[in-house]
Amino acid sequence: MLTLRQIEVIRAIMVTGTIAGAAKLLGVAAPGVSRLMKYTEDSLRVRLFNRSHGRYVPTPEARHIFGLLDTVYRQVEDLQFAVQRLEKGDGLELSVGSVPSIANVMVPRAIAKLRQQYPELYVDINILKIEEAIDYLLVGRGEVVAISSYLEHSIIHFEPLAIGRLLCIVPQNSELAAKDAIAPADIVRHTLIGIDPNDPYGRVMTEIFRRQNLAYDMKIKARFGTTVCALVAADLGIAIIDEFTVAAGRVPGIKCLEIEADTTFPTYIAFRRDVPLSIFSERFIDTLRAEMNRAKR
Repeated sequence: MLTLRQIEVIRAIMVTGTIAGAAKLLGVAAPGVSRLMKYTEDSLRVRLFNRSHGRYVPTPEARHIFGLLDTVYRQVEDLQFAVQRLEKGDGLELSVGSVPSIANVMVPRAIAKLRQQYPELYVDINILKIEEAIDYLLVGRGEVVAISSYLEHSIIHFEPLAIGRLLCIVPQNSELAAKDAIAPADIVRHTLIGIDPNDPYGRVMTEIFRRQNLAYDMKIKARFGTTVCALVAADLGIAIIDEFTVAAGRVPGIKCLEIEADTTFPTYIAFRRDVPLSIFSERFIDTLRAEMNRAKR
């Protein structure tokens, strides 16, 4: 049985007609090529070349073999080319979904790192509500969803992603901006802006009030955290926001205050149990998890 290396050496001698030429073509020493050629002929018990004035001429008996070897070699080249494309993500696509809070800053950072490794990879990012995540995965629109709520499902697996926490954001020009921290009991004394408490993401934001039996009045509701930040910056009230939404750093017009309570909450990556993840999805998950942990204040 010939090895790929033996096939490569035989073909190099065929192409160049000399041991020295084959060695140069392969980028190796000539004695090594000569020894491997002798070993190959001894193993096959067939003379593949006639030596004449330093030239290697295929024997009549071996010409048919050489045709097959050339076909195999070209197939190996095709395989190597396909592997190289795979290594770059060339011609392939990764489709991922994310809830807005994680998609705002964390997903772009993860995709930027991923494309450093796979520069030719196509990426399709879908911004989803929590209740849309299951259908997105079941109908095969994407492989994974970054999500801030756990849902029981027989087919969808929820794997822990990162632990986040909540912050209170206030207008930068308000009296509250002089503080570094604020208690939940003080937060409810101000005009509140936020996500609808009946929304799964909104329940995460308002859980600190329920735990302390604090009554609150949500004067202004908005669907996305970035919109909430803009409303606070417009001096329309204050809000509870997750740290990942404001992880880009200083958001114009607002200041982030620590909340004097346990405000941690889990996030998850969701995917189908019955479908294996691509290498790109696995790398995306690892990169997203690292970015979210790095962004924690």
